[in-house]
Amino acid sequence: MTVTDSVRSALEQDKIESHLNPVGSFDVADHPVPTGREEIWRFSPLKRLHGLHADADLGGRTSKLSWNEPSGVSVSVVTGDEARALRGVSGLVPNTRFAARVLAEVPATVLVDVPADTEVSEPLVLDVAGLGVEETAGGHLVFRFGAHSKAVVVVNHTGSAAVAAVVEIVVGDGADVTVVSIQDWDDDAVHLAHHQALVGRDASYKHAAISFGGDVVRMDANVTYDGPGGSAELLGLYFADAGQHIEHRLFADHNAPHTRSNVVYKGALQGEGAHTVWIGNVLIRKVAEGIETYEENRNLVLTDGCRADSVPNLEIETGEIEGAGHASTTARFDDEQLFYLQARGVSEAEAQRLVVRGFFNDLIRKVGVPSIEERLTTTVEAELAKNVLKELAP
Repeated sequence: MTVTDSVRSALEQDKIESHLNPVGSFDVADHPVPTGREEIWRFSPLKRLHGLHADADLGGRTSKLSWNEPSGVSVSVVTGDEARALRGVSGLVPNTRFAARVLAEVPATVLVDVPADTEVSEPLVLDVAGLGVEETAGGHLVFRFGAHSKAVVVVNHTGSAAVAAVVEIVVGDGADVTVVSIQDWDDDAVHLAHHQALVGRDASYKHAAISFGGDVVRMDANVTYDGPGGSAELLGLYFADAGQHIEHRLFADHNAPHTRSNVVYKGALQGEGAHTVWIGNVLIRKVAEGIETYEENRNLVLTDGCRADSVPNLEIETGEIEGAGHASTTARFDDEQLFYLQARGVSEAEAQRLVVRGFFNDLIRKVGVPSIEERLTTTVEAELAKNVLKELAP
């Protein structure tokens, strides 16, 4: 029995059906076109998705992919039977139409392999450069990290595109893995993505979702476990401007004992019609004794006309756990912080810049990839200058 088969078998035997995550299917026909009334679609602006949620063509050439070549990493594009064998390798059974369509219809898979016991000395960077929104496309990426390997992968999205993507991540026993996805699209881009990770025994997995650009960005980031002792840290940073819709949905499925998950997402909003959505779902199954989980979402509203939806959920089927909790806040600038800085001669614009930078700074450090920390800080300040600082300028 393969790893994927064992995970599916365990989930099928467990009769608990999560109220937080719909039952999945590989059959596209089992996924009606969303109407917007479904729980998992009620926040998403369907009319702006270029039909990616429905029946848009997934065969367009909307982006160009390139990558560096760190020693010890294999990157290839596979097709045919080899590609089909990778569909669902993470234990993913699609619960959205777009994910089911990607797995059924996209002919090629980008495969990243890190062998067992390999420590990769520099980040692998995959650059996805959008070529325009005139066509729509689908993509499938698979990251396989062997037992006791250590690696960092950064997926960098720029340019303009309309794309639906499925990213599957398999973290071997005892591995230490970081996957960073940066959505720095142009203003007209549309990006639907489903990231699914399977975390092995005593493995450590960190996933960071960083969303700045795009017209609509919606990312599902899910994690399940392939044995006890696995740990998952799910981080997110987002900044929505006028008219932007940025949506992040998390699902940590504790299907093995003594596993851990920690979720921290922070976002800022500015400009008329800026809308962010964060849905944090955690399921603790009956078999998951001794687990520990915590999820946190904090939003900073910088101007009028913004909307931040934040919905943390815990579904607990056993009382034999170490701990479980969640926190969610949405607030404006802290007047006391601004007063403190201005009382010491700091201008209002500079005070607001310092507060926003401090709000994000600890999260940027948690991402733990020095090569992109400066870029993230610079991008946050550039986003802030678009609206808040411009309004305050003399």
